[in-house]
Amino acid sequence: MKDELFSELIDSVREATEIRQGLKQPARVTTFVLPDVKAIRAVAGLTQTEFASAVGVSPSLVEAWEQKNRTPRGSSLKVLRLLEREPSMLNLIRSL
Repeated sequence: MKDELFSELIDSVREATEIRQGLKQPARVTTFVLPDVKAIRAVAGLTQTEFASAVGVSPSLVEAWEQKNRTPRGSSLKVLRLLEREPSMLNLIRSL
């Protein structure tokens, strides 16, 4: 059984290498659209500092998200996606 699993692993690595080299097409590609932090903040009419305080991060991180130098992750990403869909939720978050 272990030899069989190792063989499958090696086959997967070879396939990944072929895909990376453009020799083979992937079976599927998953893409994630990141929230537009600047647009979310603009709709709310908040400064970067005010928005950062509401979301619970530093103003420099909000700036980095807006400039695409950093990518939102974890709970921050979930909060941003929520605010993108329901901008009115920002008022609730700010009141907490």
